[in-house]
Amino acid sequence: MLFNSYTFLVFYAVVFVAYVVLSRKTLAQNLLLLVSSYVFYAAWDYRFLSLILLSTVVDFFAGLRIEKGTEKARKRWLIASLVINLGVLAMFKYFAFAAESFCQLTALFGVGLSVPMAEIILPVGVSFYTFQTLSYTIDVYRGRVSACTNPVGFAVYVAFFPQLVAGPIERATHFLPQVLGARKIHRVDLAIGAQFVLLGYFYKVVLADSIAPMVNQFYASPERYGGSIAWLANLGFAVQIYGDFAGYSMIARGISRWMGFRLMANFRQPFLATSPRDFWTRWHRSLSQWLRRYLYFELGGSRFGFTRTCRNLMLTMLLGGLWHGASWNFVIWGGFHGSLLVGQHAWMVVRPARATEHSGQARLGHVHSGKWSSKILQIAKILLTFALMLIGWTLFRCESLSDITVTFSLMFAAPLADPRWMSFAAPIGTAIAIMLAIDVWKEKLKSELVFLRAPVMVRWSVYSMILFSLLSVGFRPTSFIYFQF
Repeated sequence: MLFNSYTFLVFYAVVFVAYVVLSRKTLAQNLLLLVSSYVFYAAWDYRFLSLILLSTVVDFFAGLRIEKGTEKARKRWLIASLVINLGVLAMFKYFAFAAESFCQLTALFGVGLSVPMAEIILPVGVSFYTFQTLSYTIDVYRGRVSACTNPVGFAVYVAFFPQLVAGPIERATHFLPQVLGARKIHRVDLAIGAQFVLLGYFYKVVLADSIAPMVNQFYASPERYGGSIAWLANLGFAVQIYGDFAGYSMIARGISRWMGFRLMANFRQPFLATSPRDFWTRWHRSLSQWLRRYLYFELGGSRFGFTRTCRNLMLTMLLGGLWHGASWNFVIWGGFHGSLLVGQHAWMVVRPARATEHSGQARLGHVHSGKWSSKILQIAKILLTFALMLIGWTLFRCESLSDITVTFSLMFAAPLADPRWMSFAAPIGTAIAIMLAIDVWKEKLKSELVFLRAPVMVRWSVYSMILFSLLSVGFRPTSFIYFQF
């Protein structure tokens, strides 16, 4: 059941009306949300329900045992939670990849092994809710949150349908109190939710889905195009994946806000990042925060010297790449981002004086020449970071090692000239200009609620244009990219 389908609009309308009727009855509302979430998930494949029920039951009881048990028992229950959840994830997501890679490795040594495998269907959203429930048991073990004693509330925390299949990955410290406590819907929540929903549908339906055919056209047969089209197609993919994923996240936040829930902001103007580290504080923030808190810090973070810090950064990003998908291109993508973070860390260690000089220069905003040089430096950092991220998105989009070889040879070795470049450049350029304008507006105001803070005439003019564009394009039930993860 896709957000961008009429089926979902009807489904949500029914749920919302029933939810409002049950106002001030938290248990009844939570039961409604739980049943609705299971219906929503079963619409993908009813067989997947058994997995989410298993994760819910295991982690609910694990949390209780971890909180009340002896230290030895607490560790056993934490390990049980980790093994069961990660075991299910590994079986459905990584078993086929591991078996295939093993067979390819043995073939290099002249041993023709083959592993018979049944076709395994990847349950939608399994990576997201697995990380969400694991964060709960780890936080209970670390004493960051109390174990939940309300089974209905905990089940809603795991299966809440607006963010079930593609996040954001919510921590129990932030989301469980909202589930368990009384909720009120205020007019401001309806207004904020409306902005999120409208902008989310605009990003997905109008921007991302209009660019997707050009990107798919290029990757279907990249050898037919010149270097300029290769660069434009990958620029288009950056626009597509941002519009697709950020659009989903905004819709999820909007429909949640209408019911009194506040989900975290999963994106914060990533196209304006000034460094690889800054990018990961802006892009898919719920995942990057999860990886930092539950993997990077657990490995030791930056506490044990330069070499260990670089190792921890690389391991974190390699596993972050694998989280996205069981394929070597995602491993390479994670390694690429790990290399960027290691390189930035090394630069800051080797050249601290240079970094201090730049920081000091940025603070001299009252000096005219310093102000302009600071702005030029800022723009240069943004452009360089975006170029690096574009290379990363190329690795992300390629489906095989041969695709990576072909695409990069076009980008860096083939002639740029291609008479068809304008048919790609015009729509992609328009889409990225719109996204940049909105992101710059948000960055300048330091607020997501740019439309609500605008004059009434401006606000409703923008809303009208968005509605008109949505009606012109029409709803097409195209899947979201991150549903495959």
